[in-house]
Amino acid sequence: MNQLRACLAVSGVFLLAALFGTAPPVHAQQDAWRATPPAGKTLMFVFRSEREAVAARVPVFVNSVRLGELANGSFVIATVNPGRVLLRVGEQTAPTYAFDAAANQSYFARVAALAGVQPVRTEVRLVREAEARPVLAQSRFLGAATVAAGAPQAPAPAPRPQPPEAAVAAAPRVEPAARPAARETVSSAESGDESEVALIVSGGTFKMANDNPTVAGLSSIFDKTSSPVVSVEAEWRSKAGFAVGGEAFYYKNDLATAPPPALSKQQVLAFMVNGKYYLHAADWFYPFVGAGIGFADAVYSGGNLKGSGGGLAYQGLAGMEFRFGPVGLHLQYKYLAATAGKEDKKVKVGGGGVLAGVSFLF
Repeated sequence: MNQLRACLAVSGVFLLAALFGTAPPVHAQQDAWRATPPAGKTLMFVFRSEREAVAARVPVFVNSVRLGELANGSFVIATVNPGRVLLRVGEQTAPTYAFDAAANQSYFARVAALAGVQPVRTEVRLVREAEARPVLAQSRFLGAATVAAGAPQAPAPAPRPQPPEAAVAAAPRVEPAARPAARETVSSAESGDESEVALIVSGGTFKMANDNPTVAGLSSIFDKTSSPVVSVEAEWRSKAGFAVGGEAFYYKNDLATAPPPALSKQQVLAFMVNGKYYLHAADWFYPFVGAGIGFADAVYSGGNLKGSGGGLAYQGLAGMEFRFGPVGLHLQYKYLAATAGKEDKKVKVGGGGVLAGVSFLF
């Protein structure tokens, strides 16, 4: 009886050890998106996120080591040594992305499959940690691996009488296939950490908000629709979506004054300092909002009016930009509030309108 009890106790111990010893580290998988690199190493996150989901899975290779197959909303992690890192998303015909990794740093590669394209093609770009972490927190962790750094090498051949000649002959067969593609994509991968300067030229419609029944003490009737309407902007853009820049905005209106009846012109030139935020909705689509403050100067000529006056101006902006490489289509609505002239003879020259134009990235 005692022997039976002893056997049951030992069996229970082994059963508990098997259950708790083999249980998966659920908390580790749940917190994988928070991972930081081990001392002296580099951590590479590769995650897939697309607004229009594509069902196909795509394989991921880091330094020629296969980490898994990404579906939309999943990610893998690779621990590598500092130095040149090669990333390929897709089979052997897919392009290889290369960048230099620093020790104790994390890098984040965002993968998006192109909808409606067969066979499946992907876009890959490095993004900032602030953009990547929230997406990773909502994604499914597929696994992690430790891989070697550097360009992929051919497997070492079996020992032969002259191993040096075999190693020299094997290396060229692998290196040329990966290195040309890597060189082509180094700039696009590394550009994820750079800012950009944009020049925007646009025109459109603008309508004054006020009739201004009196200008310089004379009764007046305005044609509230402005023509022409021109805007030129230059702005600095960060990869986080923030932009700061300057704008020169010009528009002209006709007006009639009395007595005696006469036709005159009003020309307004506003110099504004703008701040914007561009939302990265897709690699080609960026909605934005913004605001600006500056100075507006109104010049009057013709008929009974001659002179100019200026004053404080501020504006609100909302729009979208469609980007196709270094060129984009820029659409926006703006409302400008501005007054011109002295305290006792102020004229409200603001209004609102829609502008369309072209942006150029440098």
